[in-house]
Amino acid sequence: MSNPFVRIVEPLDPKQPLKKFFNLSKLEDGRYARLPFSIRVLLEAAIRNCDEFLVKKGDVENILNWKVVQHRNVEVPFKPARVILQDFTGVPAVVDFAAMRDAVKKLGGDPEKINPICPADLVIDHSIQVDFNRRSDSLQKNQDLEFERNKERFEFLKWGSQAFKNMRIIPPGSGIIHQVNLEYLARVVMDQDGYYYPDSVVGTDSHTTMIDGLGVLGWGVGGIEAEAVMLGQPISMVLPEVVGYKLLGNPQPLVTSTDIVLTITKHLRQVGVVGKFVEFFGPGVAQLSIADRATIANMCPEYGATAAYFPVDDISIGYLIQTGRDKEKVTCTKKYLEAVGMLRDFRNSSQDPDFTQVVELDLHTVVPCCSGPKRPQDKVAVSDMKKDFETCLGSKQGFKGFQIAPDRHNSIVKFNFEGCDFELAHGSVVIAAITSCTNTSNPSVMLGAGLLAKKAVEAGLTVKPYIKTSLSPGSGVVTYYLRESGVMSYLSQLGFDVVGYGCMTCIGNSGPLPESVVEAITQGDLVAVGVLSGNRNFEGRVHPNTRANYLASPPLVIAYAIAGTIRIDFEKEPLGINASGRKIFLKDIWPTRNEIQDVERQFVIPGMFKEVYQKIETVNESWNALDAPSDKLYTWNPKSTYIKSPPFFDGLTLALQTPKTIEDAYVLLSFGDSVTTDHISPAGNIARNSPAARYLTSRGLTPREFNSYGSRRGNDAVMARGTFANIRLVNKFIDKQGPQTIHFPSGETLDVFDAAERYKQAGHPLIVLAGKEYGAGSSRDWAAKGPFLLGVKAVLAESYERIHRSNLVGMGVIPLQYLPGEDAGTLGLTGRERYTIIIPEKLKPQMNVQIKLDTGKTFHAIMRFDTDVELTYFHNGGILNYMIRKMAS
Repeated sequence: MSNPFVRIVEPLDPKQPLKKFFNLSKLEDGRYARLPFSIRVLLEAAIRNCDEFLVKKGDVENILNWKVVQHRNVEVPFKPARVILQDFTGVPAVVDFAAMRDAVKKLGGDPEKINPICPADLVIDHSIQVDFNRRSDSLQKNQDLEFERNKERFEFLKWGSQAFKNMRIIPPGSGIIHQVNLEYLARVVMDQDGYYYPDSVVGTDSHTTMIDGLGVLGWGVGGIEAEAVMLGQPISMVLPEVVGYKLLGNPQPLVTSTDIVLTITKHLRQVGVVGKFVEFFGPGVAQLSIADRATIANMCPEYGATAAYFPVDDISIGYLIQTGRDKEKVTCTKKYLEAVGMLRDFRNSSQDPDFTQVVELDLHTVVPCCSGPKRPQDKVAVSDMKKDFETCLGSKQGFKGFQIAPDRHNSIVKFNFEGCDFELAHGSVVIAAITSCTNTSNPSVMLGAGLLAKKAVEAGLTVKPYIKTSLSPGSGVVTYYLRESGVMSYLSQLGFDVVGYGCMTCIGNSGPLPESVVEAITQGDLVAVGVLSGNRNFEGRVHPNTRANYLASPPLVIAYAIAGTIRIDFEKEPLGINASGRKIFLKDIWPTRNEIQDVERQFVIPGMFKEVYQKIETVNESWNALDAPSDKLYTWNPKSTYIKSPPFFDGLTLALQTPKTIEDAYVLLSFGDSVTTDHISPAGNIARNSPAARYLTSRGLTPREFNSYGSRRGNDAVMARGTFANIRLVNKFIDKQGPQTIHFPSGETLDVFDAAERYKQAGHPLIVLAGKEYGAGSSRDWAAKGPFLLGVKAVLAESYERIHRSNLVGMGVIPLQYLPGEDAGTLGLTGRERYTIIIPEKLKPQMNVQIKLDTGKTFHAIMRFDTDVELTYFHNGGILNYMIRKMAS
C-alpha cells in the first residue's frame, strides 16, 4: 500500500542511495518548526506508517496542527519502533502469547501469527533478591539462589526467545533494563527498511521514560498494551499537551542529580502533568550530562507525566561515542537529526518550540534533599530531615504521619546481634541500599558515593553491622569503573558489596532482615527506616518492617548508614566519632564536584562499555546451560506453580457479545487517595498467612519456596490470591491496615480474595471505589488482571494514573470517574450500597453514564474510555481478545 501523505524523501548519504528519510523540516507553512520536539517524533511515526489501514492522512494533519487541537481530545495512533520488557512483566506477556496461540488455533487460525512484529528485548532484572550481603561472595550466592528459585521461569523465557521471532532475551546478571537500554539497546536513530527515522520505544515498566534523557521518546505501558504493540497494533492515544520545563542556571557544588529530580518531582506534582508530555529546554539543560538527564527522565512516573523528553543535542551524540556505539552510525545519526531539524542547541532560544504551558526551575535553587517517608513527591531538604521525621512520628496516620503517641517518641529497644548489644529507636536505619536504575546509571553519583566511602573509611568511620547494606549496580560497567578508580574496596569496607545486577531493594527484593532486628522493631512497634537510591518508597514496598522509607542520592545513602539514624542534623551533629575521639561531620568527607569529574573523565571510557556489552547475551553460563523446549506451541505443565495457562480466553468465540448493564454490584473495597499498583498487586514477599500462601502450601511448597509475588506472575491462581494483598492496604471498611474487607451479605471480615470468591459463587458482580491518583506507580498489568479475575467489573475513582487506566481498559474493566466537583463524600456514598451501572447500546468516548443505587439515589459518572479504539477493545472484552479475533479471522 503506497503512503498517500505528500512528503519529501531524500538520500542521507550518496554512497547509500537507498537510505532515505521523511524531511518535514522543509514544510513551508512553518508548522513543523513550532512543534515540540517530542511531538515531531509522533508526527514522523504517523507519516512512516501512513496507509489506509494503520494511520490516516487526517491523523498526520492533526499532529501538524498540534497547537490548535491539543485541548480537543483528538485521538492519534502511535506505532513505536521497539518494545522493551523486564521479566516480572515479560513472563506474563509470554504466558499470554502462548495462551493466545492456543486460542487462535482453537478458532481455526494460524497460531504463528501470534508473534512480535517489531523488535522486542526482554531484560531479566527483577528476580534477584538481597539474600546475602556484607560478604565478598554475596553476588555469586544471590545469583545461585536466583537460578534455584526461578529455573522454571527462565526455561519458559528461553522457550519464548526460540518460539517467537524478533524476541531477544538479555540473561539475568546483565543489569537493569533501563540502564541496559540507555547504554546498549537504544539506537537514537533507526536504520531499517531503507529509511532512517527516530528511535522510539514503549516498555512494560513505568520507568521506560529513562530513555527520554537520551532523546529517544519512550514511556511505560501495561503489559497487555505492549503485547498488542508487539503484534502490530498501534497505541491509540489522545494527542497530549506538552509542558515546557525550562531549566536555568547551574547546580550548586554539593547538589546531585538525585536532588534535582526529587525537586522536579515535587514541583511537577504540584503543577499537574498527568497524561501530558514534559519537554525540557533552556540553557540549564546544557549543564546536565546524559546520566543526569536520564535520572530526571527516569522519575517521570513519579511526577505523573507520560514522557519527560530531552531532545537530542551534541552532548547526546557525545554519549553515544562514550558508550562505545559504532562511530560511523553515530555520524549518520547526527547528519540525519541535523537534516530534519531535530538536533537541539539548548543555548539557542530561537529553537524553542511552542508549548502548552511553560514552568521554570533555576538549578541554583536546588538543595540536597530526600523524599519520604511514604511517597516520592514528598521532598524534604536534608537540613530539615530530623525535624520533619519527628513531626511525622506524631502526626495523624497518613502520607506524612505515623500517629505514634508523644510519650513513645523516644522509645528504645535493646537487642543482641552477633554477640554484641545494640539499640534501636524510631528513625533507626535498618536498610541502606544503593540500588535502582534511577541512580546507579549515573557515574557522577556512583563515583561520588565511592569517594565518600573512601574518605569515611580513612577518617575511621564504620557502619553498624546489623544495618542491611547493599550495592546493586545497573550494569557491569558500574562495577568496572568503581573497581578501576580504586573506590570499590572502600565501599566493601562499609558493607556496600555488590549483591547483584538488578532492581533488588527498589522493587521490594530486599531480602530478610536479621531476626533480632525484626524482633526489636516488632517489640517496640518502631518506625524503622530504609534509605535507598531508588525511585519509589510506597508503604509496604521496600520491606514489611520499614514503615518509613526515604529516597536519597547514593552518597547520602552511605551517610545515613554511617549515622545509623534519620534523626540527625548533618550541619550540627557529627556522623560519628572515630577511634581517636575526633568528631567527623558530613562536610568533612563529602567529595567536591571537581574531584568526581576528574575521576569520571579518567575512568568512564568507551572501552569498558564495549567489553561489557559485546558478551552480554552469552556471559551467563547458568543461562547458557538451560534446556528449553523447541515447540511453537507451549506444553503446559499442570503441576507447575510458576507457569499456568490463564483463563482469560476460555470460551472465546469469533462473535462479539454486547456489553451489558452491571446490576446490583457490591463494593469489594473502598479506598482514599493515592492507592498504588503496589497496593493492588504487590510484587514482594508472600505473607505466610495469606491466601496465596495457603494455595502454595496446598501444592506442597514450604514458605522458603514461596519466592515473591513478582516471580509468580506467570500463574493466575497465585496472582488472583495476591490481588489487594498488601499488608499496608487501607480499606475504609476496616479500622486497621491489612488486606481484608467486609463480605456484606454475611457481615464477616475476610481476606479480600476469600470475600471475592464468595461474591463470585453467589453470582454478584463487584466494583471498587477510590479517590485521586488510583493506580499510581508501577505499570504492572496484574493490577488490572487481578481485579478482573476477582470479578471486579468497574472502578469508580476521582482520577486515574495513565498506565493503570489503560490496563483496566485492556482487561475490559470499566474505569469510571466522578464528575468534576463530585466524589464519594459529596454524593454521600458509604460503599455499603449496591450499584447498578447503566451501559447504553451506543457508546462514545468519555460519555456520562447513569449509576443507580439500591437506596434510590441516582448520579452520573464519566466512562473513561478515551478513544474509539478503546471502545472497540471494550466491545471485544479487552485488547487481547480483540487481537485474537483479528489474527484468527
